[in-house]
Amino acid sequence: MSCVTAAGVLDAIDREKYEVIPVGITRDGTWTLVDQDVATWSLAGSAKPEVTSGKEILRLTGEPGHHELLASGPTHDVRTLGDIDLVFPLLHGPFGEDGSLQGMLEMADVPYVGSGIAASAIGMDKHFMKVVFEAAGFEVGPYVVITDKQWGRDRVSAMESVQGLEYPLFVKPARAGSSVGISRVDTPDALEEAIEAARIHDPKVVVEQGIIGREIECGVLEGRGHLAPRASMPGEVSVSNDGHTFYDFDAKYVDGAAAQLSCPAALSEEATTEIRALAAKAFDAVNAEGLSRVDFFYTEDGKWIINEINTMPGFTPSSMYPHMWAQTGIEYADLIDELIHLGLNRKTGLR
Repeated sequence: MSCVTAAGVLDAIDREKYEVIPVGITRDGTWTLVDQDVATWSLAGSAKPEVTSGKEILRLTGEPGHHELLASGPTHDVRTLGDIDLVFPLLHGPFGEDGSLQGMLEMADVPYVGSGIAASAIGMDKHFMKVVFEAAGFEVGPYVVITDKQWGRDRVSAMESVQGLEYPLFVKPARAGSSVGISRVDTPDALEEAIEAARIHDPKVVVEQGIIGREIECGVLEGRGHLAPRASMPGEVSVSNDGHTFYDFDAKYVDGAAAQLSCPAALSEEATTEIRALAAKAFDAVNAEGLSRVDFFYTEDGKWIINEINTMPGFTPSSMYPHMWAQTGIEYADLIDELIHLGLNRKTGLR
């Protein structure tokens, strides 16, 4: 999904205003130059796009006052690609969205788009995210956390800890993105298999009680200077029953007709005002920066139950976050420009 997001930004960014160096990261963590042809990074084919090792390996220097990107290859000495003014980390999932890359950029004193280390880590971990939201006064749905140690020591006890939740349950890797590894569980006999499936992606698993309600999302954009965060018009997600029982990866990104995204959501003026305020509050609760998408359930009795915050939401032209901002008055290319402005005007280090 990171490749598709990057392709969307590469296609829309103002090349007269910015000199872009597209950097890909392979599965083994190697940085390499990648093709700027966005057609190579789509989900149109049978295989999902993936970065493979190129002819040159890249590394970022962390010398004071110098943020050079260096390239080395088997046929030439190290060459510089110039000083880097800003990194736009269009990465989803562990090591890109969870504070790891943000920490590296902080150590190198390189400005970047989006949240810092702590907010990124909290936003990535569905367990600690819920703890923070509960402390901030949000209503959070019932859930149980199963750690790797609990699963290894006493699997039976870990399974029993879920008994207080009502089915259907949603079993999720605690620190994965894009709905990867999530299973809907309707009966107890399918629970263990679902936990094992989630553990493929993360040894810590969150089991959530299903919430009956509409899925409403709201985009948040950091305010300039010390101004309050800005919230978009809310959008609503609905999923057809064409092989999808919830908003999984394929419904989001592959089977385009399966997920219907409507914005503005059909809400009363009062409910719209309320969710926008709650989304901004959630953004501040985790000390997010740059951008975030906040997801809620809206119940029949008018309650807002927070589901999660995503500090690097899907950012393709068709993703909900840019779509919500387009409906609020900021088009995709202008949104990219605003995020770059925010990143360049925020210092690294403690803030």
